[in-house]
Amino acid sequence: MAMSSTAKVLLVAAVAGVFGAVIGIALNSPAPLLRTEIGQRVLQGVLAAGAPEPPADLAVARRGQALPALSLPRLGGGDLTLPDDYAGRPILVNLWASWCGPCIQEMPELERFAASQGEAGTQVVGIALDEEAAVREFLGRVPVSYPIVLDQAGPADAGVRLGNPRGVLPYTVLVGTDGRLLKQKIGPFEHGEIDQWADAR
Repeated sequence: MAMSSTAKVLLVAAVAGVFGAVIGIALNSPAPLLRTEIGQRVLQGVLAAGAPEPPADLAVARRGQALPALSLPRLGGGDLTLPDDYAGRPILVNLWASWCGPCIQEMPELERFAASQGEAGTQVVGIALDEEAAVREFLGRVPVSYPIVLDQAGPADAGVRLGNPRGVLPYTVLVGTDGRLLKQKIGPFEHGEIDQWADAR
């Protein structure tokens, strides 16, 4: 039996309403659901739906699979290659920008976590999707001890290659000791949240 035009309109409205609610929660509220693995997977699925396809020849990280090699310039010179430069250690990679309010809010928490890890713990790496001058100016006010690398936002940036096609910031991934992508998180960490998140591997 064919669906009436009124039913079609109501169905489209319902789907749009659910999509809008999920996006609204993600952007405007530190809802407890979004701090769960299930909530993050749902959010990532919603954001990925309808996202532009990355270039066909671009290697994109997938949960549970080996991270494709990602080489970016370090702030201060040289290149950093993930995951090879920290092979055998878990790696927490955080994408941020100096103009991103939630990124700035979580920076002290990332620094606290990084400082607590020691030589054999989880290595934190920040990827700034920003201009070098803006990053330097920001870090002059809010310094961090973990490595910072640079990239420019675009259809093939580090965020897209790490599984974030919509480019929502902040965005964080956890890479296991074997180089596999274990977890993804859209949005900032609340105080104390990183410790449990990074341990759940």
